[in-house]
This record gives sequence, C-alpha cells and structure tokens, in this order.
Amino acid sequence: MAAPMLRGCCLGRCWALACIDSSSRHGRGAATGFTSSGKRGQSFVAQQPLLTAQKSRKGEHKWAAVVGLEIHAQIASNSKLFSGSQVHFAAPPNSLVSFFDASLPGTLPVLNRRCVEAAVMTGLALNCHINKKSLFDRKHYFYADLPAGYQITQQRLPIAVNGSLAYSVCVGKKWRQVITKTVRIKQIQLEQDSGKSLHDELRSQTLIDLNRAGVGLLEVVLEPDMSCGEEAATAVRELQLILQALGTSQANMAEGQLRVDANISVHHPGEPLGVRTEVKNLNSARFLARAIDYEIQRQINELENGCEILNETRSFDYKLGCTVPMRDKEGKQDYRWLLLLFMPEPNLPPLLLYDTASLPAGADPQQVINIDRIQEQLPELPSETREKLIQQYGILPEHSFALLHLPPCLARSRHSVNIYSVNGQTSKHVGYHYNTHGSPGRSSIPDKSISVSKDQIHKPVLTT
Repeated sequence: MAAPMLRGCCLGRCWALACIDSSSRHGRGAATGFTSSGKRGQSFVAQQPLLTAQKSRKGEHKWAAVVGLEIHAQIASNSKLFSGSQVHFAAPPNSLVSFFDASLPGTLPVLNRRCVEAAVMTGLALNCHINKKSLFDRKHYFYADLPAGYQITQQRLPIAVNGSLAYSVCVGKKWRQVITKTVRIKQIQLEQDSGKSLHDELRSQTLIDLNRAGVGLLEVVLEPDMSCGEEAATAVRELQLILQALGTSQANMAEGQLRVDANISVHHPGEPLGVRTEVKNLNSARFLARAIDYEIQRQINELENGCEILNETRSFDYKLGCTVPMRDKEGKQDYRWLLLLFMPEPNLPPLLLYDTASLPAGADPQQVINIDRIQEQLPELPSETREKLIQQYGILPEHSFALLHLPPCLARSRHSVNIYSVNGQTSKHVGYHYNTHGSPGRSSIPDKSISVSKDQIHKPVLTT
C-alpha cells in the first residue's frame, strides 16, 4: 500500500541577521562587535540574550552546554542525485521512482552535475575549502525506506571542508546591541535522501513512499560551537537564507527540504565534555530552539539527581514540548550501531574538480566543473544586501534584517529609492522610514501575512 505524502508545519520565524566573514575564525563561537565588512555570506540576528552557561537549580555549580548541528538541505534540482527521476514534493506517492531508486539489480548510479555545482557554490559561499578530489562511500544500515540497505554519501573525503558561518545576536536594552559569533563548519558533503515512512499505530502498519528516495542532499556539519537553542536556531535560519539566495536549495522546512539533527551535552566549565544525546529530524527553527533548551535542562536535572546521561537518539514532541527516546523501530539502537559501517562506493569513481590553472587543455566544458567559474557566478548574498541597506539607506544594523526576511518590502523599498533618486537625501529618507516604523521590536510580522501587488510596488511610498 502506498503511503500518503507527509506534510509538516513551520510555526513562526526568528527575526535575525548574520554575516559571514572569511577573515574571522573565532574558534568556539567567540563574540565580536558588529561589522559591515561586505564579505560574502549571510547575517542573522535573534532577539534573545546570549546564554553561555546555565546555573543549576540548587545554585551550587554552573553548567555549560555544547551544541553541534547536522543540517540536511535538499538540493534544488529537477532530477535526483543518481537517477533521472523528477523531484516534486506534491507528487502522488511512489510515482517518481526509477529502477535505481527502487534498488533493482543491475542498475547503476549516474551523478547529477547540477547537484555537484550546487555543493561547490554552497561551499564557496560558506568560505569552505573545496576538495578537487572527493570520494563516495556507502553507509550501511537496514530500514524499510532504504531499499538498497545503504546510503551513498561522502564520509571519508567530502566535497568541501573547513568553513565558517557567523551570526549576530541582538542583546542589551531594546535589543540594540549586536554581537557577532562564529560557528565553524566541519564539512559539506553530497548524499542521497531516503524514502518516507509513515507509522500507522492503529493498524500496526508502516507505509512507505519512495518519491524522496535518491533526492540529492547537502549535509552541512557544524562544529559544537553553540551553547543554547536560540543560537542554533539563528545559525540554521541564517544558513537557510544563504541557500535561498544562492538558489542551491529552496530550504522550505515545512516541506522537509531543510532538516536538522542536534547533538547536545552539558558539563561544568573547565571539565571534559559530557555524554551527548542526539535529537533528530527537527524541521522548524522554533522547535529546534525549544528542543535544545529542553534537552539541556533535562541533562542538568539528571546529573544533579545523580543519574547518568545515555548516549541515545531522541525526538522532539512538539505537543508536549519535550524530547523523548525514539522507538526501536525508528532506529533508537540498531540504527546508531549500524551507522558506523562504511565502505567505498565501487560504482562511482572519484569526483574530480578543476580550477582555471589545473583545467586540462581541450577539456569539454560540459564534462568538467570549474571552481573559479562558479566563484564568478555567485550572486549577491544577504550580507552584501545588508551592507547596502546600512551604508546607502542609513538603516540601523538591528533593523536591516527585517527587509531580508520580507522580500516584497525589500523590493518595494528599492523601487521607491529609484523613484525618488532626485537628490542626495533619498537614502536618508529610506533609512528614517524603516528606523522609525520598521523596528522588529515593535511588530513581528510573518512573511506570509505580507501581500504586495504589482501596483503597490510601483506606488510611491516615501515623501520628500
């Protein structure tokens, strides 16, 4: 029986802005002052105080939390990573499944060029080192939505490594002080997605939809440089904006195009890191923050009561607002144990990339990928847009993120500037308008509640 399509819900969005600075490597999320360097990247601000340590309820010791993330972004491509099947979210169940997706004997993978270019572009935008030679591996584990019994990924030698991502947090009175922190990116790797499983408790059945099986993913691994849920949610929301600006992923969390696994542990400052737990399949920035904060407090309570923290996989129950151990059939123990079984992928040769200097003479441009050419094609990223808002329009840094999250308003403001660009005071008028009426602290308007028609965009909204 075919499984119905699964749909998610993303409630709310964090207001934030961030920037990527290729020259800043602050290690474990060191804080810096706000800058408008214009480096390629994205900035994201959250209206929450920074939490670097939490006091126990008994008031005897301080606890420090450590949070790392594994982010899976679905690549925006017309076909899957290793097959010609189309990619469409709302397609009927099991209607977009090729022989390779179903793992029929004798079928072989054919690498999708678009997915490779998307991985390189994302790595460049995140200040990563692009490996000119990367390898594919098989990650073996058994589950019903994985017909082959293994997932093709890049464990040993991924396509991009050693990047950085900075995000800015509004603190202080009325959230007017902006502090920038940096999280290191361990690696970015290509891998294929699995199918969907729907557990029917009433009928004791599990339904499978293989439409998603084989869809190309970008797995972005963030080092454990964060210390609370709001920081993690801010970093994820920032990465989401970068992927959308690049066009490498639509990153719609409601449709499962961006999913997050969080690794969390607590310890006393100055002592070794504690045992970590993993909270899987978080598809909302809001739920991500809630799940991490709950898990941090749960571990603190367990340790203070003399209990031990288990190295286990948990999920977040958004109705109860707590994390719960995953059921055995969802992979609580066996999945984590078999996850360690890797082997080279014998059906795929090494992936070779080139730059202009190393490009073979007479090479067919359609058969090779030039890193330098992709670098030249990078679009304007949110950090550059933010700098224009600050420098040209005079918008305050803590207000500039609002326009990044509201594309209709951003388009309208730019068109207004073109209309009123009759003297040197235009940018000041734009900045005054948004600094006065666009304060995110006064109103937080969801993106979907903004509806701007074509006539409204062309209608003057600023007066001299």
